[in-house]
Amino acid sequence: MPGMPRKLEPFVRRDQNMPTIRILGIVALSIVTCFAAPAMADEVVNFGVQPSTQPILIAHGAGYLKPIEDKYKIKIVLRSFSYGAPENQALAAGELQIASAGMGPAALAAARLPATLIAIDILDQTAILVPKDSKITSVAQLKGAKIAFPGEGSQQYPLLIKALADAKLDLKDVQLFKTDGSQVATLLANKSVDAGITWDPHVSRALADGVGRVLANSAQIMPIKNGHYIGDGTYVRDDFMKAHPDIVQDLVTVQVKAIDLILKDPDRAIDIWTKENGFPKPVIEYAVKQKISVFDRDIVPSKSTIDAYTIFLKKAGLLNETDNPKVETKFAEQALKDVK
Repeated sequence: MPGMPRKLEPFVRRDQNMPTIRILGIVALSIVTCFAAPAMADEVVNFGVQPSTQPILIAHGAGYLKPIEDKYKIKIVLRSFSYGAPENQALAAGELQIASAGMGPAALAAARLPATLIAIDILDQTAILVPKDSKITSVAQLKGAKIAFPGEGSQQYPLLIKALADAKLDLKDVQLFKTDGSQVATLLANKSVDAGITWDPHVSRALADGVGRVLANSAQIMPIKNGHYIGDGTYVRDDFMKAHPDIVQDLVTVQVKAIDLILKDPDRAIDIWTKENGFPKPVIEYAVKQKISVFDRDIVPSKSTIDAYTIFLKKAGLLNETDNPKVETKFAEQALKDVK
């Protein structure tokens, strides 16, 4: 895997080095004030991201964030995480004000943390893969298989459970192997596992490199919005949303603007993502042009969509019966009005 690009700053815990302590000291100061006063010069808004095809990376690379920084006298810093759990930990600790992550972690955060879901920014993204030359042709044939997955806190976990259940299989019928989603392609290539479930661009990497093929994709497993699965969500700390709804609005609006760029000029979007997340260009091209990641400018987290998704997560055991994600639709609705 390529190293993280310079523009995305990997999130590092405070006790790992002095420069990080110094930088996060500034962040901690902004957290203490909770942005209760009007934004002052040099205040930092930390936005959690992942090395993927998230629209906020397009907004960053296309220069859409700079006018927001100038307008509010703030610095928007994209903090990169490999998956949702540590991203949610950082949000809970107040080290992030806003974040984009897979819908599983996003819904979990909105249900259990002082945070609210405000947008659905990517559809689909996830797939169950097998080695390209595997004799497995259906999910039912995964009985006894060793399957790589990114952990029980990931949105891939309930999708895998549902795919197995639809094939009349249970978790006890397979052997799960926990790994980072970025490693699935390598494990398939080495025949270390019989199958793996991961998200994009890791799915597209396996396909573009010729080491894997799709056994089942998320749209087939759980079509929930316009025939697609909901892949990625944006959520915000409640204290920041209350103190700075104007900044939140602008950060949601630029994502609609970014999605419009993706839809109208995919080649430019591919070039931006390649620079922003460090993935090879053929991988991003595969993700976009083969529609592994699907984009729709309607990013509103509607009640019917989230209610259906919440039931899905509760059945999978990711949410408790008393867990109900907090949702605010007004930012996405206004963004659609503002971006013509």
